[in-house]
Amino acid sequence: MANYTAAEIKALRERTGAGMLDVKKALDEADGDLQKAQEIIRVKGLKGVTKREGRATAEGLVAARVEGTVGYLVEVNSETDFVAKSAPFVEFGNKVLEAAVAADASSLEELMEAQADGKAVSELVTETGALLGEKVVVRRLARVEGENVAVYLHKTSKDLPAQVGVLLAASGAQADQVAHDVAVHIAAMSPTFLSEEDVPAATVESEKRVAEETARAEGKPEKIIPNIINGRLKGYYKDVVLLDQDFAKDSKKTVGKVLEEAGATATAFARFRVGA
Repeated sequence: MANYTAAEIKALRERTGAGMLDVKKALDEADGDLQKAQEIIRVKGLKGVTKREGRATAEGLVAARVEGTVGYLVEVNSETDFVAKSAPFVEFGNKVLEAAVAADASSLEELMEAQADGKAVSELVTETGALLGEKVVVRRLARVEGENVAVYLHKTSKDLPAQVGVLLAASGAQADQVAHDVAVHIAAMSPTFLSEEDVPAATVESEKRVAEETARAEGKPEKIIPNIINGRLKGYYKDVVLLDQDFAKDSKKTVGKVLEEAGATATAFARFRVGA
């Protein structure tokens, strides 16, 4: 058996994100040579790419950056949280973000074709999955442009990289002062739409229909059903529309009111939560 220390095992695990048993086998095969063992793990990972295709990737991280008036937000996924917090995976996430910024990518397709370290992001995905021994994916990209773009990243666990990311574009003389607080609100309250006008008409009609059928099933008087429909639609908006939500820092005001008082207008936002 090759000679290697517990510290070397730990170092190789952190470097590759591979499991304890795989690391020991690689070190045995490499006769204790760390560099060779890392190459063995990578090669074996490449052999297992096809087997990993059907695996679920619910862990990972989000990364974001604002360049001038444009913000970029990416989500990259892995199979386990052990890999998600490993240095190689975090580095992979940063490279994907850098590629998005450099290419000014506005779609996932553009991002996958963008260059990172002299190769396409799609190729980097394959190499990283091989190195880590897990299925790795670039799940989604958001590009938000505006007069002021605020970014907020939130860790749900101190042991993991950021799991929630938000970009918020706002305009107005004091937009930069209020945008951060609203971005934090978005991270916590997860709105789906910016304004009521952004809610698809089919969704609005569906909510009205459900409200009406529920009211009738509850035996409500016919004359008050229109009011019930309007009331329940308003409640729906408060759940999913950013400007209609009660502001997290002051529930006596809506987000729309907070922005108005600051002389600011929200123009766009994006919110990612890993695995959601």
